[in-house]
Amino acid sequence: MQKASGRKMNNHAIGILCVIFAAFGFSLMTFFVRISGDVPTMQKAFFRNAVAAVIAIVPILKSEDKFRIKKGCGLDIFFRCLFGTSGLICNFYAIDRIGIADANMLNKLSPFFAIILSIPILKEVPTKRDWLAVGVAFLGALLIIRPSASLTLVPGLLGLYGGFGAGTAYVFVRKLGRKGERTPVIVLCFSLFSCLVTAPFLIFDFHPMTGQQLLCLILAGVGAAIGQFSITTAYKFAPAKDISVFDYTQVIFAAILGMIFLDEVPVLLSILGYVIIIGTAAVRWARMRKIENN
Repeated sequence: MQKASGRKMNNHAIGILCVIFAAFGFSLMTFFVRISGDVPTMQKAFFRNAVAAVIAIVPILKSEDKFRIKKGCGLDIFFRCLFGTSGLICNFYAIDRIGIADANMLNKLSPFFAIILSIPILKEVPTKRDWLAVGVAFLGALLIIRPSASLTLVPGLLGLYGGFGAGTAYVFVRKLGRKGERTPVIVLCFSLFSCLVTAPFLIFDFHPMTGQQLLCLILAGVGAAIGQFSITTAYKFAPAKDISVFDYTQVIFAAILGMIFLDEVPVLLSILGYVIIIGTAAVRWARMRKIENN
């Protein structure tokens, strides 16, 4: 019994480390997207997903089933790709126009959007505490966006949609997981779909890049791939409900990178917004762990 308990603790520790590593990978993605400079958003999104597609296709080619979508999963994959791609584009747009820590935090509202979207898609009914968590999280988001008549409202709202798109995409990923669809297939479909959506913008409005800019976008794709596969590995060792809160360390990594390399110091209201959203996620996670252990 003691050995089983110790094994479970070790698995949770490995899962937590993988989530933190994934958060670091995604923060590197946003950092390299930002420092790639004045490259158009669609061009950045294309190269980010092209690199991820190349990396995702390797395990598929090694598998016996190769690339084959399971019966009944096609429509769910389409919606995962649609919302994931639109959310990614809006997130990249926000990264270029507001601080990377703020853009990351708005994107990390995705778990709360997932709670709402789980009602019609997964038929999961949230509790009153879940609704309270959503309300408090949106309060934190308002402190980050700080609605005003200035033009910063637009990238802030698009950054908010980035979180909505990601949250909706995650719900469809969960639905696909229930149907037994393979992770590499989902990742590859998303990456190829995003490339197809953004490719026309490259054809008609391609901006020549320096070698440094191209390198930054390749590194952004590598960071994204590290994040995606680390998250997948993490959930093999521990349930998402037990370790997902540690994904919010991405905001801390992004804030550190922004302060060191970009001279971005979050304002007090933004910091307060971070505390509210991360605190809400932590309290919700702790409560779920308590219920699970009782």
